[in-house]
Amino acid sequence: MRDETAALLAWYDRHARDLPWRVGPAHRRAGGRPDPYRVWLSEIMLQQTTVAAVRAYFLRFTELWPDVFSLAAADDGHVMGEWAGLGYYARARNLLACARMVVREHGGRFPGEEAELRALPGIGPYTAAAVAAIAFDQPATVVDGNVERVIARLRLVETPLPQAKRELTALAAKLTPQERPGDHAQAMMDLGATICTPRAPACGICPWRKSCRARAAGVAAELPRRSPRAAKPVRMGRAWVARRGELWLLERRPPRGLLGGTLGWPGTDWGEAPMGVPPVDADWQTVGEVRHTFTHFHLRLHVEAAELPGGAKPQRGTLLLLRPTELPTVMRKAFDLARSALDE
Repeated sequence: MRDETAALLAWYDRHARDLPWRVGPAHRRAGGRPDPYRVWLSEIMLQQTTVAAVRAYFLRFTELWPDVFSLAAADDGHVMGEWAGLGYYARARNLLACARMVVREHGGRFPGEEAELRALPGIGPYTAAAVAAIAFDQPATVVDGNVERVIARLRLVETPLPQAKRELTALAAKLTPQERPGDHAQAMMDLGATICTPRAPACGICPWRKSCRARAAGVAAELPRRSPRAAKPVRMGRAWVARRGELWLLERRPPRGLLGGTLGWPGTDWGEAPMGVPPVDADWQTVGEVRHTFTHFHLRLHVEAAELPGGAKPQRGTLLLLRPTELPTVMRKAFDLARSALDE
């Protein structure tokens, strides 16, 4: 295992990805140390999201809120608006709650131990291990989807996911070194992202090609196996999109629940066949349907649009000047559909 670790770290020293939140191996050898705030922020953003999608958000967030103190003091609505498009909005709510707890209870310094990190809002086992390893060089075992795939192939684990998670974590723990554990964790992620990819892994240039059991068996591309997924249910909803001049009728969703705390269109709950009353009397026209997939269900959103009469007083929502980038993706889809119809 020492030889495997040494081979992986040697590969990482040559091929580490250049990421805006990362202190690369050369910088670390020169004495550079990661900023725990930037490590934590990147790990929260990267949950259920790709590096390509996160990069621009991370740069914008760190320009607006360069440290945990500025983020803790930020306006909730401003943060939720800047988060729009990244999805999984509970992460943004927990981001603020965590920043405020770090400032309030830890003097603005992130704790370095996994157990203490897990006590913070929005930090589960994976994120606690990642921050402990990458930011504080603790020998924590960091297992994400990339690492699961690498380990399943390296050790020829045939058990399908998610049943194999405990076994894969135990095997990854055996590889975690006492020296350079932060670099090791990032090397595992990079290996899965760039070499040991889900399809057509580049086994010929992998630093573990000689010890990989799946490669020897000729089944690397087939692992990890996965149990069949249940079909997602379909939910229905309605959204009313209205404007008056350059202002649009928007409401902020409740702080808890799906898309909590974000701006959106007045609408119904999402269920089997929702009906509802429009938020204002107007000449509403059906403009079409938006389809969007969430983690646990498919949504079909019936969209109606209207120009608001000058004297009409909405029963729900507030007239606001809108930046579409502030909207979650499903709401932006409804906006694009309604605006196109209103502009005809």
